[in-house]
Amino acid sequence: LGLAGAGLTVAMKDFIVAFFGWFVLMGKNGLRVGDWVEINGVAGEVVEINLLRTVLLETGNWNETGHPTGRKVAFVNNYAIEGHFFNFSTSGQWLWDELQITVPPNEDPYPLLDAIQQSVEKETKTNASAAEDEWKNSASNYKVRSVSAAPTVNLRPTAVGVEIHVRYISRAQERSAIRARLNQTLVEMVHHRDADKTASMSAAK
Repeated sequence: LGLAGAGLTVAMKDFIVAFFGWFVLMGKNGLRVGDWVEINGVAGEVVEINLLRTVLLETGNWNETGHPTGRKVAFVNNYAIEGHFFNFSTSGQWLWDELQITVPPNEDPYPLLDAIQQSVEKETKTNASAAEDEWKNSASNYKVRSVSAAPTVNLRPTAVGVEIHVRYISRAQERSAIRARLNQTLVEMVHHRDADKTASMSAAK
């Protein structure tokens, strides 16, 4: 009976661990239906959690959230004990997004850098403030320092000039709209800069 019990335990190991994994997932730091998570490298939205399995509606990747592939992916719940998972959901479901623009090597990037920073701060001020308040309340429960949600604009040298990288916070649901508005603003800035440069050259002639 002892050998039979040991053999049965080994054979049923995955099911037993998955069963206890369900209790972990139902805990305070577990998962809920609707959360955006990553399990074993697969990102998606949780659509079902039962005693043995977790089912995700897969998305392309975390940079393109909100774009499901149409596939459902099922995982045995033993990942909650033997592996790990990432839960990206917060009350506001915040995402860091990034835009970039290349400035030719013969042009001064700093005037454009200042203009971009002012525009990004104006566009994302409300979201940044809300995210910081939310993170501050969450961090106080764990006695850790909250992270700043202020946008950042950095320069990176490349072989074709200087790249301006703009990093900012947005709600997942508003990501596409904010990105479109910022892209339009960047295009207008570059267009006005080129127009001013052409006008200056014409005046000099």
